[in-house]
Amino acid sequence: MRKIVSLLFIFIQTAAFSQVDRELISLSGIREAEQHAVVLRNGSGTIPLKNLKGLKIASLHFGSAHTAVFDSIANKYWAVESIHADTIRNIEEFNKLHDQLKLHNLIVFDLSAETRFSKELLAFISDVESKTKSIIILSGSGKNLELLAKFKSAIIWNKHESASAASFSAQLMFGGASAANKLNADYGYHFKKGYGYTIQKIRLGYSLPDAVSLNGSLAGGIDSIVNAGIAAHSAPAVVILVAKDGKVIFSKAYGSHTYKGTASTKADDIFDMASVTKVSATTPAIMRLYDKKLISLEDTISRYVALTRNIPDKRDIKIKEALLHEAGYTPYIKFFELLKPGEMSNDSSSTHPTKVADNYFLRANYFNEVMWPVTLASTGGTRGKFVYSDVSMYMLKEVVEQVSHSRLNDYVSNEFYTPLGMLSTGYQPRNRFEKSRIVPTTENDNWFRDMLVQGYVNDPGAAMSGGVQGHAGLFSNANDLAIYFQMLLNNGMYGGQKYFEAGTVKLFTSHQSKVSERGYGFARVTQKELNANKGYPSEKAFGHSGYTGTYVWVDPVYNLVYICLTNRVYPDDGKTFGVSKVNIRAQVLDRVYQEILRSDRDVQK
Repeated sequence: MRKIVSLLFIFIQTAAFSQVDRELISLSGIREAEQHAVVLRNGSGTIPLKNLKGLKIASLHFGSAHTAVFDSIANKYWAVESIHADTIRNIEEFNKLHDQLKLHNLIVFDLSAETRFSKELLAFISDVESKTKSIIILSGSGKNLELLAKFKSAIIWNKHESASAASFSAQLMFGGASAANKLNADYGYHFKKGYGYTIQKIRLGYSLPDAVSLNGSLAGGIDSIVNAGIAAHSAPAVVILVAKDGKVIFSKAYGSHTYKGTASTKADDIFDMASVTKVSATTPAIMRLYDKKLISLEDTISRYVALTRNIPDKRDIKIKEALLHEAGYTPYIKFFELLKPGEMSNDSSSTHPTKVADNYFLRANYFNEVMWPVTLASTGGTRGKFVYSDVSMYMLKEVVEQVSHSRLNDYVSNEFYTPLGMLSTGYQPRNRFEKSRIVPTTENDNWFRDMLVQGYVNDPGAAMSGGVQGHAGLFSNANDLAIYFQMLLNNGMYGGQKYFEAGTVKLFTSHQSKVSERGYGFARVTQKELNANKGYPSEKAFGHSGYTGTYVWVDPVYNLVYICLTNRVYPDDGKTFGVSKVNIRAQVLDRVYQEILRSDRDVQK
């Protein structure tokens, strides 16, 4: 029965509640968990976990009733292998488990009042922590606290054994929540009244709308908009995430991967980011190089890309012009129209190694021999005007790779995604993830593949570049994007680490153009939106959209991160269904802003 309750909590928390009374009941449980969580040992500063890169975590569950909740929340921060060890009794079984943990360098012991605190278990914990960094989490009665006094590991105790307590302990371990509670009584000789460590919040937390004073009806309003959009064939699969005040207060998946399919959309499904790649890969790479003073925004691109030095309309274009889409580059090049017979093949070989879809391969060196020369020869003639151009990001990718001496995909993974805990983000996802976890983008791309595109970038130019390009090619999920954009909202800080100087974040995300509302790389709130005088967005809001149906939005004034992921171009770009479409991303964002404003008005009364 307890496991059923745990799974129900996961569903309820993911759906962020559709009924106000149920939300308040759960919110009461969350607040109770927050009030009774005490960190009893942390002398080594293990909690919160800061440097995630390289961690190999195993959580060992001994009698805990809410393992599903703990593991679900923990895996939002980093990969955690769950091991149910309830049935282990004798020394031999513990020795076997000990050897199974040889590849893990952090062990979490999940204990409860129902745990059988045998001498074998206590000896096992002592043995493991003597060799491997460990964290002990205890929920329920404190009658067994004294048994843990001899251990040196960090200890989190919550006197309540509940799904909310399991969720909070996982967040506390990673710094998704703070704690400063002290023991209100003595628990044995070692744990005295007033004892307890203070833990700072350094990452996103997970809660409910009411925790940030938003009404529970928010969920129902979002449901109505998204379901109407799916019914109107605006997209078959949708994931919405809302983070407010550093907490994810809504995260829900809708629909199925395809209109007629049986694969239900999940909150952690991976989507083709399309042009969100520009602000989630290429732009942060430029920001990092700028931060390190390896480049200047006033530098010409030709300083780094030598082949542009003798091209009159390209040799003096500055990096900042490309970021603003004012460089005069042509907007888009249909590289697939350049293909000649024999340059595509259904079989992989040394002559056709570049995979653009399942069982479909492009000939070797096509980018260097065809695409790049065509790009260099292309003309736009609109320098000084805002003309949105994918070619800008082709050029900036080359800058990043010349300066960093790394492939763009490797650079952003090593510098951002992995240390941030964005384990579902990156290029070429089919190399790392099951196909079933990646939402199909199109059934027929209407360009050059004429087949289902799932796990390969939808954009033809990026696909023909091997899946890695500056304007498109990135894949991610909602939770990962929330982490990255929360880092920007935090002025470059996340998880106790600085990814950017605060001034760099402000520079790139603020208004920088004389001819548009753009920042460096980022789209921003438009004058039209400000003139609408709705009270939102704020003048500091920024984000970006993607052709495939992705959208990210950050509003520093409202402390808001909004993620909308859809596969709107499925089954193809024609969309010949004869029905009006619902602008899901805009309508849901409006609903979120309206609820925030309503809450602010109530506070002011």
